[in-house]
Amino acid sequence: MSAYKLDVPTKRGSVLNGVLFRSDDGKSDTALIAITGIHGNFYSNPFYYNIGSTLNNGGIDFIYAQTNDAFNRIETFNTKTGKAEIIGSYNEYFSYTDDDIDAYLDFAESQGYLNVILAGHSLGANKVIYYLSRHHDKKRVSHFLLLSPANLEWLMKGVTVQEKNIVRSMHDNGKGKDMLPFAFMGWVPCIADTAYDWLFTDTLNNVHVEADKDFSQVAEITHTGALLIGTYDNFTYGDPSGFLSNINSHMPTASENKLIFIEKTGHTYQRKEQETAERILGLLKKW
Repeated sequence: MSAYKLDVPTKRGSVLNGVLFRSDDGKSDTALIAITGIHGNFYSNPFYYNIGSTLNNGGIDFIYAQTNDAFNRIETFNTKTGKAEIIGSYNEYFSYTDDDIDAYLDFAESQGYLNVILAGHSLGANKVIYYLSRHHDKKRVSHFLLLSPANLEWLMKGVTVQEKNIVRSMHDNGKGKDMLPFAFMGWVPCIADTAYDWLFTDTLNNVHVEADKDFSQVAEITHTGALLIGTYDNFTYGDPSGFLSNINSHMPTASENKLIFIEKTGHTYQRKEQETAERILGLLKKW
């Protein structure tokens, strides 16, 4: 296995940083692209190493695909301005989703992969749902893999009414690019516009515990794939299996999709990293 740093330019100019895990013979025609969630970097989510190594041993390439929010702040480069820039969870806009995913798919296409599986973990899974609800090209994406989609309403439950009012006021009064006077959700220092996306837009608020909530994006997905979650995932109000089954039930391809449950682990598969990687490899081998 060899790992290569990727600098992937987006159409808006921002360069995203990823890693390509390539099998030693360099001849794989299949790649799994994994879109990261908020702060979903190697340091907080070490399971990515297990996935990369395991897939490579099975003859499949792996692209660890950071978007804007893998870290709170990332120093990168903008190809349009020709200048260094700082991106991160502190200034992400959910409207960047199409651009970010297209950048990694463009890279995969440039490498000649014939079979590309588009995966996402946590908020990255929500981004994949959003993207596939709008893009139905099965030559560019063969299948999807959703790893522990993020229940935004669960994440928002700790945001107070006063904090919500501050976010709305700053956004509405032209101060959206100013930093909030508090850490959003208690752990994300960010600008008001970013918090506004989380709180008041439905761009990535596309999966829910309740069956009668808005699943309009999920209902537009025409690809087949798989959904995976740990049975201790605490973003689901205590019912990870029901959460995943509910999401799948709203898909037109529900009967063709695979549900995978990793027993006795949580949102980032602690102590089950290798089992998770092996289950993913087994799935991809069948595809």
